Amino acid sequence: MAGFMGSLLLLILMFLLVIFIFTFIPVGLWISALAAGVKVGLWQLVGMRLRRVPPAEIVNPLVKAFKAGLDVGSNQLEAHYLAGGNVDRVVNALIAAERANIPLSFERAAAIDLAGRNVLEAVQMSVNPKVIETPMVSAVARNGIEVKVIARVTVRANIDRLVGGAGEETILARVGEGIVTTVGSSDSHKETLENPDGISRTVLEKGLDSGTAFEILSIDIADVDVGRNIGAKLQTDQAEADKKIAQAKAEERRAMAVAQEQEMEARVQEMRAKVVEAEAEVPLALAQSLREGKMGFFDYYQLQNLKADTQMRDGIAREVEGDDK
Repeated sequence: MAGFMGSLLLLILMFLLVIFIFTFIPVGLWISALAAGVKVGLWQLVGMRLRRVPPAEIVNPLVKAFKAGLDVGSNQLEAHYLAGGNVDRVVNALIAAERANIPLSFERAAAIDLAGRNVLEAVQMSVNPKVIETPMVSAVARNGIEVKVIARVTVRANIDRLVGGAGEETILARVGEGIVTTVGSSDSHKETLENPDGISRTVLEKGLDSGTAFEILSIDIADVDVGRNIGAKLQTDQAEADKKIAQAKAEERRAMAVAQEQEMEARVQEMRAKVVEAEAEVPLALAQSLREGKMGFFDYYQLQNLKADTQMRDGIAREVEGDDK
């Protein structure tokens, strides 16, 4: 009984050891690589496990590259994976470039991939150019009429400038700037409507793909439309602004005139007050003169007669003026 239990325990240990070996060492992947003619050792696969590199992420692209006739080693693929790159996409891009007779080395493809660009899409765009449509660009001709333009830009990826080259946003911005410049330099919006290809020709001659990751093949005008009369609107706004300025200045002059009138009225009232105050002092002065003997009663009565005579003359003058009217 003890011998049976020992044999059973030995069989279990051997079974667990086989499961561990086949789990840790991808024997099936090793056999597939040998069947494809790719020389990959078991210890090399174990080293990938120890370096935390999934063997399938290296062996499968390696088999694919070998069958395509590419000279790529497992160390290159493993180094690119450890750097954070997409090994399968790089190998696919190399195969596509080799089939399309596009010169592309593994080092450049890996650099493009690590730079954050899709190297496979770039190779495909080199074979099959991409059409980028600009948003509606609004420009104003010299006669003040707004012209709205939509353009389609056909671009092809430039493999040599993918690393460090500007993207699609720069292409769209430069094309929009070229459209605004071309329309703005025309004397009339009718020139743009009659010859929209003039925009394409002028913009294309500016070399807008300089410093970008693309090569512009053509610029086609998809739509041209007439917008607002910006010149007339600006003139109207200027006239309205001038009107408000004139109204403000007139209101300022009116306010100054009212202030001056009120100041004059205040001065007149002040003078009248002084006259009334002076007239009020006259009886007091007469009484004082009488008390001090500087003026006699005869002089006082003579003054009253002179005053009454003056009032009578004023009344006669008013009656004569009334009869003349």
